[in-house]
Amino acid sequence: MKYKATTPEEYISQVPEDRKSVLQKLRAVIKENLSEGFEEGINYGMIGYYVPHSIYPNGYHCAPELPLPFMSIASQKSSINLYHSGIYADKELYEWFVAEYPKYTSRKLDMGKSCIRFKKMDEIPYELIGELCSKMSAKEWIDLYERSIKK
Repeated sequence: MKYKATTPEEYISQVPEDRKSVLQKLRAVIKENLSEGFEEGINYGMIGYYVPHSIYPNGYHCAPELPLPFMSIASQKSSINLYHSGIYADKELYEWFVAEYPKYTSRKLDMGKSCIRFKKMDEIPYELIGELCSKMSAKEWIDLYERSIKK
């Protein structure tokens, strides 16, 4: 689903009513736990968390005019999705998340390369997501990005 928003608040105001509080809580957990150096805004039509040009002037290699993306949250047709580039780029972080997930919910993990889909809104493991957000600093993300993704 595409939303035409220029701020996270505007994005949340456009999602179906039953998802607003879920996105607000998810957003609060991310903002509480994400290290300094990341900024929040709208990125790729979703609520995004990225390294701004003031910290990483090169921007995203595919589109240098954009800041370096790290995480996003979105309301999709049948799920709330969390996109986390660190999980995609760091095998140890991915393995940690997959191993920890069953400790927080009995629901089967529905995950792609960097996308975690939550179809049952009442079973989102907020505590685990908070811990995931705290696992990588902006500096660590830039270093990992330059080593493994930007070639």
